[in-house]
Amino acid sequence: MVCISFFIEGVRSLYHSVIIPRLPPRNVDASRAGYLWPPVRRASALRSRVLVSSSFLGHCDETKTLLCSIPHICLIGADGEQALFQLEAEGLIYRRDRSGWYVSHAAVSYDPTRWAGFMTYVAEQGRIPTTETLSKRTEVVPEATGIFSNARDQPMHVIQRRRAIDGHPVLVERIIVHPDLAPSLLDYDLNQSLTLVLKTIYGVSVARNRVAMRPCALVKNEAIALGVKSGTPGLLVERTSFTADGRIVEYDQEYWRHDAIVICVDTGVS
Repeated sequence: MVCISFFIEGVRSLYHSVIIPRLPPRNVDASRAGYLWPPVRRASALRSRVLVSSSFLGHCDETKTLLCSIPHICLIGADGEQALFQLEAEGLIYRRDRSGWYVSHAAVSYDPTRWAGFMTYVAEQGRIPTTETLSKRTEVVPEATGIFSNARDQPMHVIQRRRAIDGHPVLVERIIVHPDLAPSLLDYDLNQSLTLVLKTIYGVSVARNRVAMRPCALVKNEAIALGVKSGTPGLLVERTSFTADGRIVEYDQEYWRHDAIVICVDTGVS
């Protein structure tokens, strides 16, 4: 009943503040009067409702019903669509393929200068991390030649996994490991920490990482695996891990939903 009452109140608020924008008098300069044109006004009003919904997520098990109903209210005309696209760019809402618009869950903080696996740093923030292996195979990977020194025509271990926070998929990753480093790696359970498997089974420890990040679009396999609409904004995190003597341990490409991660770096000032 609490969820239903919250939803009804949200509909009333959206109807009056989003669906029916008030136009300024014809003889009044709209910019000087502080008037917000429909797309901006709708985005502003919808943003307020989304922020309220975000704080409510932890108290309502029927959030999916609540959020699925937002498109039927807001997707009225081009102005409504523009408002939704603006909030999507801000990371407040996201689109699920053939489903609708949903309020984004709280993002997790990630410090690329600190060596801690996904399972560790997510759990440290009071969230529940899970990993699902989508595929694992040994095959020739053309792009591996430019990463591993002796990878020409050499079959490599390729692992694809989907990772979730509190049950919500947030990233898909593709990991390449040289078989000389871990011959029978694919025989092990890779739903756990790969770093832990390499260290405990093969005695291989990571000494340093090289991390590169850039915006991307989630398309094709990545979009399908994350259940989002193709073209949804994303963040590509590329990580190359090295041993103390300079050998490459793994090359990892992580395709994140852009609203699921916040990059935080703590640096000293000399």
